[in-house]
Amino acid sequence: MSETLPERRSIPIQRAKGCPFDPPPELKELREKEPVCPVTMPDGTDGWLLTGYDDVYATLRNHETFSSRGELRTSAIGTMLSARRPAGPGNLNPMDPPDHTRLRRKLQGRFTTKRVARLADAITQIVDERLDEMERVGPPVDLVETYALPIPSLVICELLGVPYGDRAEFQSRSASLLKMGSTVEEYAAANQGIRDFVDELARHKRAHPTDDILSELAQDEELSLEEATELGRGLLVAGHETTANMIALSTFALLQHPDQLALLREDPADRINNAVEELLRYLTIPQYGMERAALEDVEVRGRQIRKGDVVVPALFAANRDPERFEDPDTLDIGRRSATAHLAFGFGVHQCVGQQLARAELRIAIPALLERFPTLRLDAPADEIEMRTNSFVYGVTALPVAW
Repeated sequence: MSETLPERRSIPIQRAKGCPFDPPPELKELREKEPVCPVTMPDGTDGWLLTGYDDVYATLRNHETFSSRGELRTSAIGTMLSARRPAGPGNLNPMDPPDHTRLRRKLQGRFTTKRVARLADAITQIVDERLDEMERVGPPVDLVETYALPIPSLVICELLGVPYGDRAEFQSRSASLLKMGSTVEEYAAANQGIRDFVDELARHKRAHPTDDILSELAQDEELSLEEATELGRGLLVAGHETTANMIALSTFALLQHPDQLALLREDPADRINNAVEELLRYLTIPQYGMERAALEDVEVRGRQIRKGDVVVPALFAANRDPERFEDPDTLDIGRRSATAHLAFGFGVHQCVGQQLARAELRIAIPALLERFPTLRLDAPADEIEMRTNSFVYGVTALPVAW
């Protein structure tokens, strides 16, 4: 006897009007009533949406049952080609161990907590220079353009050895790469443009190495040039887009929660670490985790997921699950359970640069609040344009004054 399923839905993207920090309201309903929900993927195929913390966590950590391999998956979020395709050399996302393990080890040692800690002075200098520029320009300014985006861009350019003058090109292409609903042609053009840019740079660094990560990758005899290029491309895109949106959106959220802003201002040194974890949980800017394909028949909350079915973990729904976080829809920078969030994913595909992102947030947010103690929005909150059509959620611009 076949299982009777509810009607398949499309994957929720639109936020409720006036609630820029909350996930789409449909996700709360699904988490309560249909935590393993049948959905229709953008390419028309069938899949499953997971919204509960325990189910998302279990799926992300179990690569032996839920595979990331590109040829098994479809496109759930429209930022990848909407077709089944194998992973290219060096692309970690659509890859399982042991191939994934071999390549990830080439990056892990470069982003350890100790190594990132040694970058603190360099990050602080970049932050101070951007604050000086904000003061020079004077209010009002767009915080995204003048502060949030330049900081991680400068940091990742410094680490990879990318000329900062080229940042505008890769920022534009990475925005296209992360846009939900991009056409196959738009995605392919953006992806190829960034790959060509990094490939040319990696070839130069293989012949003329300097003291940076891309040179180390290009010089590694265990990596092909194609693998080194793809690893560099992945770091370049992820290394500025996500952190830039977290800096801007965190600032917006704090300005809209004056009680939490006051607590952080009161004792930034003691509270910033936990505040960053809570902001990561509360905002969860990667709206959905990378989709997985079941390698075998498996039952999740009574639903039969068949071998080959695609599952999509809703990270921001999981991070608002009341079964895991008390009063989850409240921003509470004192929340001690916030470190259990899944904003960086989990398992073998957990974000390799998460310690760098944390370091940038821990430095950039308090420094901004200290330099401008009267910082405020320079536009009505409901007029701030949100990036709902991007895999990485955020604001397109954030006008501020002081």
